[in-house]
Amino acid sequence: MASYSKKLAAKSDFKIKEHPTDIQDEISEDEAKAELKQLRKKIAEIQDKMYAHDKYSVLICLQGMDTAGKDSLIREVFKEMNVRGVVVESFKTPTEIELQHDYLWRHEVKLPEKGKFTVFNRTHYENVLVTRVHPEYLLNERIPHINDPKDLPTDFWKMRFDQINNFEKRLTQNGMLIMKFFLNLSKDEQKNRLLRRLDKEDKNWKFSPGDLKERTLWDKYMECYEDAIAHTTKKDAPWYVIPADNKKVARYLVAQVIFEILSEYKDIQYPEMPEEIEEHKKKYKQQLEAE
Repeated sequence: MASYSKKLAAKSDFKIKEHPTDIQDEISEDEAKAELKQLRKKIAEIQDKMYAHDKYSVLICLQGMDTAGKDSLIREVFKEMNVRGVVVESFKTPTEIELQHDYLWRHEVKLPEKGKFTVFNRTHYENVLVTRVHPEYLLNERIPHINDPKDLPTDFWKMRFDQINNFEKRLTQNGMLIMKFFLNLSKDEQKNRLLRRLDKEDKNWKFSPGDLKERTLWDKYMECYEDAIAHTTKKDAPWYVIPADNKKVARYLVAQVIFEILSEYKDIQYPEMPEEIEEHKKKYKQQLEAE
């Protein structure tokens, strides 16, 4: 089987157009569904060991355009995991309390504990994506000397990329495994999914006219994604570019990458029983059986 963690990893010269949005010629829906069923059990087993080992944590970052399939991917990939071992965090428009802090604060306080997974459904990268497409949003952050988008220094976004890289480097140096996934959806497939939201009664609630407004800015978003990924894909916090036109295949690919990366950490094992307990284990067993 191909090493998807290597094949899908973005490089520093990342160009979106060089990455497919559909690879059904390589793996079918049925194959992806069957493989995912096995993979999520294997991931859950590793997480159980990781919880007992209590030295690593895992941060999964999911980014993509509206309708890219983040919610259903989270549901399907992590459904076998013990509920104590995984937390999902979604980031909407910042609250007033969050705006009283720097832009990374609200993400930092949601990071995973040792032994656990946290999935960011939209992430700290919104701060170099949405705010770059809509720089007027930055005014809500009340950054000194920036009273108009025109006040942004020419190196502002480069500065934010550096801040994010430093943030993630600190986390990985202290035992956090970071995997960042860009769900690479085609504009045509987004159109189809938005139409389904309008046509299907059980999907109507997901539709927002705002989705159409953001769709008109598609090229600008792609430009920003390309720049952000190129500047922030690092050895210890890589980006993986997931063909997302087929949801079942995308879910499998994300699970496969997670499994491949976790499998590299051979030290994630159940702790040995303390020597003093091991020494008296037979006695404890007899005591219980005698009840």
